[in-house]
Amino acid sequence: MNAEFMQAVQEIGKEKGIVPDILFEAVEAALISAYKRNFGSAQNVRVSLDRQTGDIHVFGRKLVVDNIEDANLEITLQEALLLDPRYVVGDIVEIEVTPRNFGRIAAQTAKQVVVQRIREAERGMVYEKFSNRESDIVTGIVQRVEQKNVFIDLGRAEAILTPSEQIPGEIYHHLDRIKTYIIEVKKTTKGPQIMVSRTHPGLLKRLFELEVPEIHDGVVEIKAVARESGLRSKIAVYTKDENVDPVGACVGHKGMRVQTIVNELRGEKIDIVKYSTDPAVYVANALSPAKVVSVEANEAEKICRVIVPDYQLSLAIGKEGQNARLAAKLTGWKIDIKSESQASELQEDELL
Repeated sequence: MNAEFMQAVQEIGKEKGIVPDILFEAVEAALISAYKRNFGSAQNVRVSLDRQTGDIHVFGRKLVVDNIEDANLEITLQEALLLDPRYVVGDIVEIEVTPRNFGRIAAQTAKQVVVQRIREAERGMVYEKFSNRESDIVTGIVQRVEQKNVFIDLGRAEAILTPSEQIPGEIYHHLDRIKTYIIEVKKTTKGPQIMVSRTHPGLLKRLFELEVPEIHDGVVEIKAVARESGLRSKIAVYTKDENVDPVGACVGHKGMRVQTIVNELRGEKIDIVKYSTDPAVYVANALSPAKVVSVEANEAEKICRVIVPDYQLSLAIGKEGQNARLAAKLTGWKIDIKSESQASELQEDELL
């Protein structure tokens, strides 16, 4: 190997963020294997690689003993003293055994090792980058769909969107630009495997953090998210600042902020409600857009009994119970909804 190759290895190492010595040590270890493989040597050897010139020397290593049991690994004290009178039993003697044609094999081996180590280092750097971004949002471009799995190009890595993490009914086309939520980053022999989601509640939360400066700055806080992906979501927001309307901040001027998020989620409806420490108020807000007459909270059983106007009953419950179900998920309370007529009938029955 020549000096130009050694210099190139050093420059590539620095460029890729790998300490050049690590590359050279890996090359030396590989050259030992190459020597044993090509020259059938059973002895212990050490390879010395000059970091500047690229000169390679192979040394056989033998233990100084009184009586030899294995000539490949041991040398008598008498033989060792002929090489250097300072040797004693127990020392290691090194004798150069560099083959004449070892340079060609060494160069080929070194190139393979450097390329392999650079690939490993790049995979490691990509893994570190994305493992630190778990529970974060990423933008990528759809590359292909295989067996219902969607593969998304994230630049230096590829993410997988499995069927269970896809929004029901959503269709993904080649070169579509989409936002996804990183749920897990696995380390594999082929590089990092990045698992992403379009259904995770965290995606909705992160989209609001990106779109609403008040949330990003910590003025408005997201207290809870309840989501049935592709259909409807509810998000509870709160602020300590009396001069800020948390719901209005999330909705934006003429609804532009929330509409951007709705568009990203392909039309998923989003209810933004005001959080309250009072369970009755919180549950009433969570049932939005339905209007509530009264709420009675049972702390012991964590059940809220809600009365709504007759004409609001179906809206409060929602299609297939969706509105009530999301409100319960958002607040963490069981919700029993009755219309005013039903509540009156129950009262009359109790009086009788």
